[in-house]
Amino acid sequence: MTTTTATLPSPLPRLGLNIKPLLIAALLILAGALYLTQTVSGRQGVLWIVGALLGVTLYHSSFGFTQAWRVFVSDRRGAGLRAQMLMLALGVMLFFPFLAQGSLAGQAINGFVSPPGVSVVLGAFIFGIGMQLGGGCASGTLFAVGGGSTRMLVTLFFFIVGSILAALNFSWWSTLPAIAPVSLVKTWGLWPALFANLLVFALIAGATIVLEKRRHGRLISNATGTSRPASLLRGPWPLVWGSVALVALNFATLALAGRPWGITSAFALWGSKGLMALGADPAQWAFWAKNPAVLTAPVSQDITSVMDLGLILGALAAAAAAGKFSPVWKIPARSLLGAVVGGIFLGYGARLAFGCNIGAYFSGILSGSLHAWLWLPAAFAGSAAGVALRPWFGLQVEKTQEMTAC
Repeated sequence: MTTTTATLPSPLPRLGLNIKPLLIAALLILAGALYLTQTVSGRQGVLWIVGALLGVTLYHSSFGFTQAWRVFVSDRRGAGLRAQMLMLALGVMLFFPFLAQGSLAGQAINGFVSPPGVSVVLGAFIFGIGMQLGGGCASGTLFAVGGGSTRMLVTLFFFIVGSILAALNFSWWSTLPAIAPVSLVKTWGLWPALFANLLVFALIAGATIVLEKRRHGRLISNATGTSRPASLLRGPWPLVWGSVALVALNFATLALAGRPWGITSAFALWGSKGLMALGADPAQWAFWAKNPAVLTAPVSQDITSVMDLGLILGALAAAAAAGKFSPVWKIPARSLLGAVVGGIFLGYGARLAFGCNIGAYFSGILSGSLHAWLWLPAAFAGSAAGVALRPWFGLQVEKTQEMTAC
């Protein structure tokens, strides 16, 4: 007697997606775009989408400023810094000509040009420490939250707390010594400003190469840091892809909003609105006296808030598409304390320095602002100090950049 065994069909290959969070993120992105288009404007709806694309870009390319600086400080690995210099070089070549003429796509445009002074240096240094203790910069905090990092939720909450404290303290730090805002594009002219910026980027990139080869005898690759091939929809992306995409999306922001991409002004707004809901009156603070309408208007009308929330959802979609959305709720006590202290330093420092790694560094340099060139060395010095402090909070100091949120 013979028996036959039925051949069962092979199971379908697993897609490796987190389907539910991916669908939720996609639906919220679509619903948000439709809502903003109908209630605010078509431009606001598109800016929401740009924010979501920034979240996808940051997550898939792991374009965190914090870890790139940390691995250079700790082990002279400079691939992340060189990617930042590439991003800045592409950005000034795209931004400076339009800023020089003052218009783009039929509307007036302005860069982020703020007063260089003591508050910028002090705030950037504090922000740099906060980057390393909190575990991320401003953009890194948002895309890590969207990617499912529960520790970064703590950092974000105290980022908002620090922003409120700085807004409350505005009368003090706004009187610190400073000079009038300086636009290098307007002061020097387009071509001298462009050449000077490109030269500095080249010198910084060259210095990372020399120091990295001196330490290791070779350069680390700018590849994705994983054996998986790069995928546009599922990641991971090479750092170069992230550099190009961030510049393109920042330029889209300039064209749509009339100013570059920013992040942290929304945190002071969210915190102040939260205090209003609890019965406080932040409208009496000197910080809001210069622009009270922002505080009383709906959050949906604030471009930075809209793009920040879109960014979180874009990062959520990217994490789910990569199959990496898996929140971990247990956080060691020392690490939790680092998130609290780091978040407060991030929020307070960003306000004193007129921006964060995006508004003051990325968009500030692309705006040709002198204050951005004060921000960079001060924040890097603070970051180096933060790296030295990380072990006190039980935080790792990596030797090679990994595919992480920060």
